[in-house]
Amino acid sequence: MMMKTMGVRLAMALLLIITVLTIVTAQQADLQQPPPPPMLPEEEVGGCSRTFFSALVQLIPCRAAVAPFSPIPPTEMCCSAVVTLGRPCLCLLANGPPLSGIDRSMALQLPQRCSANFPPCDVIN
Repeated sequence: MMMKTMGVRLAMALLLIITVLTIVTAQQADLQQPPPPPMLPEEEVGGCSRTFFSALVQLIPCRAAVAPFSPIPPTEMCCSAVVTLGRPCLCLLANGPPLSGIDRSMALQLPQRCSANFPPCDVIN
């Protein structure tokens, strides 16, 4: 009977040691991994859920206001489209390929002209 009790105690001691070693190993593995990057606002990581073409189509009401040498101010429909589209998609368009019949500098002024209060886009090209 005494041998059986010693065997149970030994088995419990081994189980405890294995459990402690597993916990320590897991903690060391967590310490070795770099922490996950902080979540950035959607805008800072691209953020436009549209393709270049679909964002461009959204701004069709603004065509007259962004034509080269156009004196036409943006319409209410244009400004509504600018606000709906948002800064990330406008910046996507600003950094896209040149488009015939569109003055890029005038297009970049749309948020200001529409009182959308977006910060300016960083134009890469």
